[in-house]
Amino acid sequence: MNSDISISRLKQFPPLMWIMLFGSFITRGSFYMVWPFLAVILYKKFALSATEVGSVLSLAAVISVFVSFVGSTLSDKLGRKPMMYATGVLYIVSFSLLAIADTILMFTIVITLCSIATSLWRPLASALIGDIIVDKATRELAMQSLYFAVNVGCAVGPMLGVWLGLTGEQSSFFITVYAFAFLLVLLTWGFKHQDKIQSKVDLDNAQSAPSTETPETKTGFKQTFSVLVQDKLLQCLILANILCFFIYGQMDSSLVQYLTRAGANNLLELISSMIFTNALVIITCQFLLLKLMASRPILVRIRFGLVLLIISQIWFAFNPITFFAGWLGAVVIMSLAEAILFPTMSVHVDRIAPTNLRGAYFGATAFYDLGYAFAPIGGGILLDMYDGRTLFLVCSAIAVVVFLLYLIMDKLKRPAFITEQLATEQAAKTA
Repeated sequence: MNSDISISRLKQFPPLMWIMLFGSFITRGSFYMVWPFLAVILYKKFALSATEVGSVLSLAAVISVFVSFVGSTLSDKLGRKPMMYATGVLYIVSFSLLAIADTILMFTIVITLCSIATSLWRPLASALIGDIIVDKATRELAMQSLYFAVNVGCAVGPMLGVWLGLTGEQSSFFITVYAFAFLLVLLTWGFKHQDKIQSKVDLDNAQSAPSTETPETKTGFKQTFSVLVQDKLLQCLILANILCFFIYGQMDSSLVQYLTRAGANNLLELISSMIFTNALVIITCQFLLLKLMASRPILVRIRFGLVLLIISQIWFAFNPITFFAGWLGAVVIMSLAEAILFPTMSVHVDRIAPTNLRGAYFGATAFYDLGYAFAPIGGGILLDMYDGRTLFLVCSAIAVVVFLLYLIMDKLKRPAFITEQLATEQAAKTA
């Protein structure tokens, strides 16, 4: 992407977009000061087994996946503003309770509320960007910028927490509370300013010719499931990415538990360093890797990323528990894979979806998070029954399965009405 064009598009961001970017940075930063250490807190406070910790986190994640799916649809009817305020309040209440929880039952309930708030906020933020930025290229840059801001927060948060001596302490969850309270104040001003901008746009549109850009059709649960049932390629894609997310989910839960139970040296510093390294690699390499691989077909890029993912899991499996730099090396390889896979997966969905069904296809990607949801309990069981090496060898085998699924994906038969629509759209573009 030309830098001059990018700067020009950045100038097109409305104030509310800049608030979202800043808010994503401060909230993700404060979140990752404390959330990755939750498994450590549960282990030290209640002496829970890896399976029990995983069960608590997986229950919360499964519930949040379906609540997020419902909440995103409700936001089309109720509006982004009230849903975002409600989610922000839920963040503040749930993290405040998490800072004072003192029983396993209370932790389970409050962790579920925290996961729901987190899962709701992400799609609401993405939908809001679509609402306030009309131009598709500028909107794409806004989405990339949001992902960038999130990763900067992920990089800064853990290390800042260690330097300030805040990580590993339950009371540290109040930091996330303060960050979200500040963000809600900023959003109040941002929404008021955006309403003024929208009023002016509506007035200008009323005095000019209608826009030639066709709005995307909104889709509901019925259409999403109808597409899921009919399109075998989409089914294969969802299965592959659920498995892929299961592997990545191990870093937030099972890897932390493994290092805790194995008595890794400088545990808090190691966990923070891995999170920092992960975010730093994505920040510095994401756009470079996408540029270097831009000429390669989508599926070739994804397969290359999966090869890196397989290597990283084997590295995790055989890295000595006391080899600090080795853990960071494995994280670097895994992060390079993530920098390739995650943005390319979104582009892949966009490529296979007919324009009038794009909402249904992206709605179906909400099920990817089931991989994250089952990662804590799946990893916990493997840790309790076997050991960390077995866990990561299993993950490497799962990554091989994902690679094979991506090999056969473009050969799967699709419904005639979808292939016809895609062919018509392609013909219209080339005409």
